[in-house]
Amino acid sequence: MSTTLTEEPAITAGIPYTVDTGEVLVNETFGADNVQRRRTGRHELHTMRIQNGRALAAGELTLEKNGFVLVEHGTRMRNFFDSGELNSVYYPEVERLIAKVSGASRVVLFDHTLRSGDDAEREAKKVREPVPPAHNDYTEWSGPQRVRDILPDEAEALLKRRFAIIQVWRAINQPIQSNPLAVADAASVAFEDFLLAERRYPGRIGQTYRLMYNSRHRWYYFPRMRRDEALVFKVYDSEKDGRARFTPHTSFDDPTTPPGAPPRQSIEARALAFF
Repeated sequence: MSTTLTEEPAITAGIPYTVDTGEVLVNETFGADNVQRRRTGRHELHTMRIQNGRALAAGELTLEKNGFVLVEHGTRMRNFFDSGELNSVYYPEVERLIAKVSGASRVVLFDHTLRSGDDAEREAKKVREPVPPAHNDYTEWSGPQRVRDILPDEAEALLKRRFAIIQVWRAINQPIQSNPLAVADAASVAFEDFLLAERRYPGRIGQTYRLMYNSRHRWYYFPRMRRDEALVFKVYDSEKDGRARFTPHTSFDDPTTPPGAPPRQSIEARALAFF
């Protein structure tokens, strides 16, 4: 790997946190192809040290301890905007990857989101924008509820044993230079740092967590992530034995982004992992 990716140990940048004002927090997705969004709540940028995960020794970050890990992962995908190819090629690739990284005996990939930092591309291809503020996609309630939504006939039996919701994030074209993803070390986040937010979709209501500021949070990113790399991170785990359960994350403005850098194009896939 190029040494230029590891020589800068950390940067400082603004992380968008949610302020607890007592307001009911709502994230709503609506409109054609569900790409329009509304969000309530007040947010503040806090300047945080964001460590370069590439500068750490191999194995220093793990899915169970920190909630995330970067892996080499080639893909046979040719066009990430082709829904048929995503289902036939990418979904099985990611299911195999999650099983390998997590040790799950069964993985069911159920959803994905394409994102672009380019306004014209979002409109033309009906994809979403990079998302602040810092958040975690599932809660104590919505994690199990997603199993009931996706596998209703098996849910009650499956919920009797450990399961997790694991996401995989990657570049779909050029290396990421604009609006990269920062992930918080799950071990540095207290449960009391979370605020509950209602997640509204057409036909479904869910929940997410927003993240409040805490100076103890440890943030990481992986500069210029390539198409053949994958960030695997856990956003829910039913086991409460001290392992990572929730991994807050957010896009952020990287002060090292060069002028004229291409807009971010990325995909995140979401899967249920059963153990």
